[in-house]
Amino acid sequence: MGDWTPAERRFSELPVRLASALILIPMALAAVWMGGWWLAAACALFGYVMMLEWCAMSATPHHHLLAGLGGLFAASFPLDNLAITLSIAVAALSLAVLAARAGVHTRIAAGFGVVYVFGMLAGLYLLREGGWEGRSAALYFMSFVWASDAAAYFFGRAIGGPKLLPSESPNKTWSGAIAAVIGCAICGYFAAMIEDVDPVIWIISGIAISIVAQAGDLFESGLKRRFKVKDSGKILPGHGGLLDRVDGLGAVSIAGSLALFVLPGFAASLGL
Repeated sequence: MGDWTPAERRFSELPVRLASALILIPMALAAVWMGGWWLAAACALFGYVMMLEWCAMSATPHHHLLAGLGGLFAASFPLDNLAITLSIAVAALSLAVLAARAGVHTRIAAGFGVVYVFGMLAGLYLLREGGWEGRSAALYFMSFVWASDAAAYFFGRAIGGPKLLPSESPNKTWSGAIAAVIGCAICGYFAAMIEDVDPVIWIISGIAISIVAQAGDLFESGLKRRFKVKDSGKILPGHGGLLDRVDGLGAVSIAGSLALFVLPGFAASLGL
């Protein structure tokens, strides 16, 4: 159950992964920093690409129309009109389910793709534009997810050891998962120092962010395994598709925005 990847190949994709990250991360940071229409435009672009990838994986027809609705859904966020946004979502969901090939499983897969992609887009926008210090919240949570990913990648490949969940993702190890959690706990401590609040809640939040991010990553891996594809796409060299890159962040955005919205005093306890 150890990591059987040859040592000389464990970091073979690192240069191309870093190159992709150096392009994607500044774009994401700029969109989140500016927020509003800028963030909505970035989400619209991401939504278009992610829906294309989902339709390709699940063999859902009308992929460009569904991708266009994904982009339109995100572009409607700054209008602050729930009726318009929900109408677009319902239209996309209806089209996906009705146009899918005959069969319960294919229709469920098509409909789930809309819920999955649209949920991640809405989660990120709400995290940034919610009734708290959204810029800080989004930047903190994004940086924690990236720290979790980096720790899991480097320590998991360097140390190896037993697999985390080989039935869903054969390359993820317990060593990487534990390193990711510890790394995010440390990030939480420094975030608390920056915000001048009790570090306990930030450390717990950092641990939770890492766990949710890794769960989102494993969930996406499980979906690809069921659709019998290695990557969701090829748009990002070294990473695969956009869904491969944002699965953890999408899960954290949904969980984080819900936690901040539902739990009284949570934002204040984080200094947000």
